[in-house]
Amino acid sequence: MTAAPLTDWHRLAADAVLLDGFHALKHAVRFGADVPVAVATDRAAALALADDLAPDVRDALAALLTEVPRATYTALVPRPHPTGVAALAVRPERAGQLAVLARLPRTAPVVVLDQPRNLGNAGAVIRLAAGFGATGVVTTGTLDPWHPTVVRAGAGLHFATAVERLEAAQLPAGPVFALDPEGDDLRDVTLPDDAVLAFGSERSGLSAELRARAGQLLSLPMRPQVSSYNLATSVAMTLYHWSATAR
Repeated sequence: MTAAPLTDWHRLAADAVLLDGFHALKHAVRFGADVPVAVATDRAAALALADDLAPDVRDALAALLTEVPRATYTALVPRPHPTGVAALAVRPERAGQLAVLARLPRTAPVVVLDQPRNLGNAGAVIRLAAGFGATGVVTTGTLDPWHPTVVRAGAGLHFATAVERLEAAQLPAGPVFALDPEGDDLRDVTLPDDAVLAFGSERSGLSAELRARAGQLLSLPMRPQVSSYNLATSVAMTLYHWSATAR
């Protein structure tokens, strides 16, 4: 790595979003992220991946990527990615994210993860939300939805939807539907585009505060004696139901 990119990396790393791997960088660039520095252990291989999988951003990646020795790359990232690609992106300003979440009318729901615990699951949910075109993902509690492990699991798709952490009392406007085993069968309900879809943690379920805010509790179809679905699976089923039944 030349001196300038290396200096930029160390200057920016504390506050920037780590894009871990080719796909995270690809998605971030595709959805308009500000990426000041990007590295690859094999620049030609990374651009060959772009030719095959992301020709729309190939030229942008060619302008960004600097080739570095493997030892330099592994010193910059906590968990080396098989593609040997990493980058730093500027985190979107909170005010802009909140404005997206608050905007009405909405054309797609907001997903709320109530006090999630698992970083990988949170990233998988953000990836799902981006894929379904959800307005955004809100987390409550202590988990940082922009943690590097969450961004890695989300494949950089944080930049394709609004992602923020809020208190339960600060949720965006809209009818709140909370997933709970005691709720009405999801299949009998049409979810509106402005819905706020709330999911509790796999271990403890919904918090009392968020459960009290729900206008309706919904349950997913489940075979008796099966205790629960994975969080990301539950979100996927609910968003698919919304997309298939929205009017």
